Amino acid sequence: MDANGAPATDPLILLRDCIKRGGAPLPTTSSDPSTASDTATLETATHLLFDLEQPGASAREVIELATPTRFISQRDNAPLDLLSVFFSWTNRDTGLTEYISAVQTLNNERTKNGLQGVTNVVFTERVDLASWLSGENDESEFIKSLDDTPEARKAAQGAADIARGVQDVAMGDAAAQPRVSTRGEAERIKAIYKMERSLGDRNTVLRGIKPTDFSHVRKSAEVILRRTSSRPNGPTPVAPAANAAAKNAKPSGRRPEPIILLSPSASSLLRLANIKSFLVDGVYTADNSSTGANILHITRTLPSIDPSRPMRFILVESPDNFKPDYWNRVVAVFTTGQAWQFKGYKWQHPADLFTHALGVYVGWKGELVPETVKGWGRGVLSTSVDKWRDGQTMQQRWRDREVVEEIWTAIEASMRGRGWGKEGR
Repeated sequence: MDANGAPATDPLILLRDCIKRGGAPLPTTSSDPSTASDTATLETATHLLFDLEQPGASAREVIELATPTRFISQRDNAPLDLLSVFFSWTNRDTGLTEYISAVQTLNNERTKNGLQGVTNVVFTERVDLASWLSGENDESEFIKSLDDTPEARKAAQGAADIARGVQDVAMGDAAAQPRVSTRGEAERIKAIYKMERSLGDRNTVLRGIKPTDFSHVRKSAEVILRRTSSRPNGPTPVAPAANAAAKNAKPSGRRPEPIILLSPSASSLLRLANIKSFLVDGVYTADNSSTGANILHITRTLPSIDPSRPMRFILVESPDNFKPDYWNRVVAVFTTGQAWQFKGYKWQHPADLFTHALGVYVGWKGELVPETVKGWGRGVLSTSVDKWRDGQTMQQRWRDREVVEEIWTAIEASMRGRGWGKEGR
């Protein structure tokens, strides 16, 4: 601990290093690293005990579970505490329903013991956090940099001022120095700055300090075009500049429409007959009757991709009529866990398929997730809805909306991670 009582080492880095070494910190009720030998469950623990790997010596550090980390949750724009991060990691392979239930159980027990509860981390943030802690990814959009402090920002601003050619140097202790010494120090620093080479900015580096004349290129092109046009029955001349413009032209205002594949299985809870009511209205209905249609369109605004225009999605149950480029637009695949569904797909192995598109499994609440779905890993979002009962009204299906929003959040995060929203998509 430092003088202010904060951990001397970053909790996230400690946890990541511990996981990389194949170990895990131990929950404890003691705050003294020299005597913290009593292990405890998370229901009663107040600290985590880390064994630090140091050459020739063994060192330990204890960090309080309530310590905020650099992982900023976008749901409430607040840092997650160490307890929530550690609990999310230990439940990284747990399905959504089981994880939420485990969070509620742990919160109930810690509340009884007068301790702070754990935060429910949303699916996309759990996946990102697990990838960073395991070392699969070295960067995370949710983890704030260690250098993001007022002191570091002030130092960076000072470096930027020097790079722009600022010659005046503020010397905070100038008043305490003799006048002659202060003047000599300032002259010495100015002499050093005069010897430095200015790097400039991106405009001067890319464009240069004076315009470039390309008129000779136009004259050469005119000569070539006259020769081409003078040939009998020759092709219609096309200016090289026009060819370059055609190659570099931006796509038209109509953007590609993302595709969602549904399972054609008769046991699937979601088919073309009821998927629109589910994804658009947030209400599950048991209408699985055939509509005669083999394609459906819905719209949805994805704020992190394009907040100004709703995005139009294409929903189909079969890729039989797909063109080759259509597979690049597949963003989600609803599955029942039956591998025969992928027989006609471009990527027939689930491990390959769910690296190119998000998998979504929707089952009944209270029923176990199929082992095949669990075996496909974090590329598949497992959710569940309340069982359908005849005569139910829309008001009685209010829990469906939460599941639908979870699915859309995962689809949006998956699309953003695969480049949707950038230029050309």
